[in-house]
Amino acid sequence: MSEQPAPDQHLRDLARLRRVRDRIDRDYAQPLDVETLARGIGMSAGHLSRQFKLAFGESPYSYLMTRRIERAMALLRRGDLDVTEVCYAVGCASLGTFSTRFGELVGMPPGAYRRAAGQATAGLPSCVARQVTRPIRNREARNGEPDLA
Repeated sequence: MSEQPAPDQHLRDLARLRRVRDRIDRDYAQPLDVETLARGIGMSAGHLSRQFKLAFGESPYSYLMTRRIERAMALLRRGDLDVTEVCYAVGCASLGTFSTRFGELVGMPPGAYRRAAGQATAGLPSCVARQVTRPIRNREARNGEPDLA
């Protein structure tokens, strides 16, 4: 027989998980790992990963990479930084990992995205460009060109 946590404990755990998610949103460009995030809220890394995935549908690492890729997309649309500069600006330490994850989420390599999105979103307000170019999570990337129309 498995015991369910008390409702008060469940709410406290959700609040701690939201603090982790907020920290990722705020500090995405900093070196973050699951151990550090877990230590910050008094959980083990494994427990944090399991609970975060139950609450938000993806692991803390996946959520962090999605945030980094979203920011990278904005920087690439701007067009004044090359792919390597963008990679490091968003907190990725490996250009290979960055490019692989970018391709999984966006459906094309960062260099191709920079060329296509820079032209396709020219003249759009940044809030509109950000909405129509938002990546799709969990390996559901579109095939071909991004839907920028």
